[in-house]
Order: sequence, then C-alpha cells, then structure tokens
Amino acid sequence: MYLSIENYITMSVYQRNMSLTGEPPKALSTTEKIASAIGMVGLFILILAFFNVNLPWKGAWLTAALVLVSGGIIAFARAQYAHKQAGIKNDGVWFKDLSSRGFWGGWVLAIFLTSFYIVLYFFPATLGQGNDGAANTGLIGLFDPLSYLLKGQAASQWFVYGTLYTVAILSFGIKFILKYRHNSYEVIRTGSVMFFQTTFAFLIPEIMAGLNSTKDLPYYDLKNVWPLNYYLFEQWNVNALLVNGSLGMTMLLFGVASILVITPILTYKFGKRWYCSWVCGCGGLAETAGDSFRQLSDKSTSAWKIERWLVHSVLVFAVISTVGIVHSYLPKNNTYKIWEDGAVVKQYDTFFTQSNFLILVGTSLTIIFALIWIFRRNELKQDARYGAIGFLFMILAFIGIHFMSGTENLFFFNHGAVKSAYGFLIGAVFSGVIGTGFYPILGNRAWCRFGCPMAAILGLQQRLFSKFRITTNGGQCISCGNCSTYCEMGIDVRSYAQKGENIVRASCVGCGICSAVCPRGVLKLENGPLEGRINSEAVLLGQEPDLMELLSNNKK
Repeated sequence: MYLSIENYITMSVYQRNMSLTGEPPKALSTTEKIASAIGMVGLFILILAFFNVNLPWKGAWLTAALVLVSGGIIAFARAQYAHKQAGIKNDGVWFKDLSSRGFWGGWVLAIFLTSFYIVLYFFPATLGQGNDGAANTGLIGLFDPLSYLLKGQAASQWFVYGTLYTVAILSFGIKFILKYRHNSYEVIRTGSVMFFQTTFAFLIPEIMAGLNSTKDLPYYDLKNVWPLNYYLFEQWNVNALLVNGSLGMTMLLFGVASILVITPILTYKFGKRWYCSWVCGCGGLAETAGDSFRQLSDKSTSAWKIERWLVHSVLVFAVISTVGIVHSYLPKNNTYKIWEDGAVVKQYDTFFTQSNFLILVGTSLTIIFALIWIFRRNELKQDARYGAIGFLFMILAFIGIHFMSGTENLFFFNHGAVKSAYGFLIGAVFSGVIGTGFYPILGNRAWCRFGCPMAAILGLQQRLFSKFRITTNGGQCISCGNCSTYCEMGIDVRSYAQKGENIVRASCVGCGICSAVCPRGVLKLENGPLEGRINSEAVLLGQEPDLMELLSNNKK
C-alpha cells in the first residue's frame, strides 16, 4: 500500500499530527496584524499623553485613542473567531506566550499592568492630576473633555480608571461573545456584565454627580454591595446621604437592603453567579479582559486550603473594620448630630448608640452562627467548623474587651488606622494592583478566589442554602479535563464529573465555562430542587435506585 503525491500533500496540509492538545500557534494573519497595529496606534496616543506631550483638541485625540484601541481589539477578535466554526476553541493556549506565563506575554505584561495600577492608585500627580485647583495635564488632562461632557467637572484619576475599565469590558466582552457565540448562556451573561458596568457603575454615577448641584451627594456605584463597597458606612458617606433628604436616605436604605434582603434572596434562587458573573465589575473584567488567562488558576489542594482561610480572614477583617468605623461616629446617647463647619446642620433621634450597636452586632452574629450550627453544620467540613467557631469567638471577645476597657477606640485600635489599613491592603493593593495586574501570572480570578469579602459572603450562602448547583452525568464523561483546565476558580470539576456528583462549591461563580467547553454535555447549571434525583453516592456504591419509588414521589 502506498500514498500518492496528492494524498501525501493533502495530509501534510490538513492533518499534521494526531495530537489532542493542539499545535503551536500559527503566525498572525494579515487582518490580525492590521488590527494589532490599529490598537497600538490608539495605545501610543495614551502613552504620549502619559509623558505629558501637549495634544491640542484633546476631545478629538481622546476619541481617536479609545476608538482605535477598542476597534483594534474587536477587529482582532473578529479575525480570530468570526470565520471559524462556532464551538469549543482548543487552540493551544499552553503554546502561546500570552496565555502560558511566557516572558513577554506573561511576566512583562504583569509588571506593566501592576506598575500602571500603582501609579494610578498612589501617584496620580504623575499622570497629570492637578492639585489645589490647578488644571489637569498629561493623561488625566486628556480625559477632561469626556468628564466635562458627562458631569461638568474636570477628570480625576478615578474617572480615567472608570473609563478605561469600561472600555476594556466592552471591547473584550465583544471578543468573548464571538468566542463563545455557540452558547446562549455565555452570550447573555456577558451582555449583562457589559450593561451593568456601562450604566450602573459608570454612566449613571457620573451623570448624577453632574446633576448634583450641591456636590454633597457622594459617588454611588448602584451595583456595589457591602463589604465590596467598603466605604458605605463611613461617616462622610453616611452624612452626605442623610443631608440629601429622601434621595440620600433611599440610597442608604437600598445599600442596607442589598446586604440583608436582596443578596440572600437572589443567592438562594440563583447562587452567587447572579452577582459574581452577571453584575460585578471585578468579575466582568475577569471574564472579558481576563478570559485568556483563566486556565492559569492554581488547581492544587494547597491553593484551595489557602483560598478558604484567606478569603474568610479578609471577610472578618472587613467586619471588624466596619464595626470600628460605625462605632467611632455613633453617639453615646440617643441623639445623632451632623456637623459642618463647627455647627450642627441636622439632628436625629436614634436607637443606634455605641453600646446598643455593639450589642446588636454581637447578638446578630451569635444568632446567625447558631442557626448555621443547628441546621447546616453538616454542610461544612470539619476545619471550616473550627474556623467559624474561632472567627466568631474572636470578634465577640474583641467586643467584650472593649466594653470592659472603656476606651474610645474599638479593639484598642484607632478606627481611622483600621479603616486606612483595610482600604490600602484590601481595597487597593489586593483587589487592584495584585488582583488585576497579575492576571497573566495568577489567573483572572485571583482577587475573587483569595481576597473578595463579598465572594466569601455569597459563597457561604451558596454552600449553605442555595438551590444552584452544577449537575453532572458521569456516564458520559470521557475525562478529557477541559472543564478543570478552564475553571477560573481552581475547582477540579473533572473529579466531580467522573463520580457523577453534583457540584455545590462556595467558590463556584457559575460562569458556566466548564459546561461550555465540555464536548459531551456532561455538565449542566441548574437551580432546581434535589427531590426526585438519583443519589450519585448510591450509584457509586453499586446500589440500584428504586425508579418506581422516584416516579411515585414525583407524582405527589
């Protein structure tokens, strides 16, 4: 038997080898090169502004920069995915410098992003932000025309940050939709995070700031929930909301209701994915701009153990910080006063004195813990039970020590120092500098896994009482490992699928990528009850389920 020259050439062109892991990436196409050049031109304009090059007609230059950068990203994505067959893309991510912790695409990019975040957060004057009424210059000055258009004020470091953040989610969101266009869940979910970031996190707060003639109403991201919105209960924010009458009071009550009512109900129904994968800006950036790095999440058992202890320690830090902040400005008697320029501008009768507030916090935490221990302790692993007991007694002990000591500062620490430490370590360094800057090294959900206190709260609710779960059909699993590889939260999804076991994990954000990349349809995201299901553990033990009993129960 022999091959003709035509057959040999055909095989060499269309089937180089039988590898299941993909081949080294081919050179960029002409369209991809042009798209890259377009994006680089837009980036070059921003770099010129960064180095304080005086650009006339700033509005035109800013428009050109943003359009070129976003247009280049979208054109590149369209060239990569639009003309390919819809479905799973297994295009050799471990062969690419960008997506495999390579030198240029991994480490150099991580250093660049981290450096930019450090400068943006802590050295805004380097970017041209004017102080004491001075005009903006440099990169921040370039954004002045857009800032004046939206809110009638000069740009700030945070306006620049919000604009670039939104452009990134929109541009890479279109890339994500093109890549996963075969999956309606991914398309709708991505459209949701694009919508919430653009409207609720960027446009509405900025326009409200422009309409706020007194300038007292604080910037308010309507989708941020405490403890992710760690400044919600700070004195300046509470006072600013209270002095703005019914609107400010409504916003404050909405913030409280989001914590106590809205979040538990939605998490019960849909799991933490309603926020982490459909609404949250951090999750939105991770899912869109960070999609190329999702396979870099650490899947080891040691990473899982660090994740559980670290993220819940951050939550305890957030609770202690917030309790200290609120305690610091509550009155000792039943009268709450708002001071401005040495005079009382408003006065309220309040139940929330310092002592009553601490008693309420201690009692609430004890009741919540008791309910979990009575009804849901079997849902927690042994070390999680010990950790929960330790965290509870630590907080209660600090409150008790404060009552006995009679000091003004809660926990013997100055509340301002606690607030500053939390804002710096968690709000800036962890969530921004490390959480986003190190996408190319740690994966796209490092902040969500190890540092987000909101994820910790939602994860506990999801684990303890949510209806959401990922169901598996173990008989169809071929152990390809795609699900585990592309799980951004470091969950070994394949181990669950092989056993036919439902996935109910506190860390799961319900992004659905494991289901999207499964070639056999093994995984399914569900909100349904457990009644009427075949027990996977019984099947593993060789016990045949009583199908007639299941059928009769379902008819009841």
